[in-house]
Amino acid sequence: MKIAVIAHLKFPIGQPYLGGLEMHTHHLAGALRARGHRVTLFASEGSDPALVPNPVCPPTGDALGDPVACERIERAELAAYERIMEAVARGGFDIVHNNSLHDLPLRASNTLAVPMTTALHTPPFESLAEGVRAAKPGMIFAAVSPSLAQEWQALVPDARIIGNGIDLSTFAFSPFAEPANYVFWSGRIVPEKGTHLAIDAARQAGMRLRFAGPKPNPRYWDEWIAPRLGADVTYVGHLSHRELARQLGGARAAIVSPRWEEPFGLVVAEALACGTPVAAFGRGAIPDIVDRLSGALAPADDVAALARAIERAVTLERRACRRRAETLYDADVMTDGYEELYREVLAGAPANSARAAVFERPAA
Repeated sequence: MKIAVIAHLKFPIGQPYLGGLEMHTHHLAGALRARGHRVTLFASEGSDPALVPNPVCPPTGDALGDPVACERIERAELAAYERIMEAVARGGFDIVHNNSLHDLPLRASNTLAVPMTTALHTPPFESLAEGVRAAKPGMIFAAVSPSLAQEWQALVPDARIIGNGIDLSTFAFSPFAEPANYVFWSGRIVPEKGTHLAIDAARQAGMRLRFAGPKPNPRYWDEWIAPRLGADVTYVGHLSHRELARQLGGARAAIVSPRWEEPFGLVVAEALACGTPVAAFGRGAIPDIVDRLSGALAPADDVAALARAIERAVTLERRACRRRAETLYDADVMTDGYEELYREVLAGAPANSARAAVFERPAA
């Protein structure tokens, strides 16, 4: 198939990833190419050249509450998505996979002859919800978790659920934690990820903490994180996936501390793949991912309860964690799910039947 994948434009699609959506888009585009599809990834400049991306603009970044920057970003993204949809319209694609968080591709679907599907990666927010309302009637949507599908229920009552997947060869199984005896946290170091709460909980549990990730919010770092650093709390940088997997695999437990309803939580799946049990706030999709054999959950924002969850998590059997990741969060399973979704979209498309035929994979 000839597939257009529309990414969000705030950050490049490549390592080291700024977040889970960048990683998901990278995995999906790469996996589809590996299966023989002709994939055009519309993304910001600096994306992984191995994906042969179509760079449409510099990364637009995050406004961090600055109204002037927000207005500039809105103008830049609107112009870029207009260019993307013009290229899609004349590109001879069989299907469009919309992985962006912008309303324009959804609105433009009404005048697009090519069938489109949209994956939902965040809870509803105003502009995206308006785009969903304005999309071509009958568009098929996917949600990355049952809890996220529930949040979209009012607008998208029949979203297909396709969980995110990870590369199980990169996040390899570690049967034993390192003798250094630490727990690990990773993600964007921003207030909504609750890095400071993870630090406090690790201290209450009497565990050393290593943490990793980008620092896009200098004020949060300076006011909430830097004062908490010490001999028992070490920042190890913004890591490649291979180094991240090594650090995760060596930990006795992974801490996940969101302060919002996490739509999926790729770091949870990454930890389980390494055999590392998870201690987390039970928010959003995290209870969908973690069961009693692979982790321990705490009420939202309850540091003392999270410390107790850490104490329980470090006692769990690492092989059970790996089995759960292999069963539910393999990137190949995710790609299978999207290929099946494309079949469903094309089966209902008014275009000629040749589109469906080109999808069929050759017999073994």
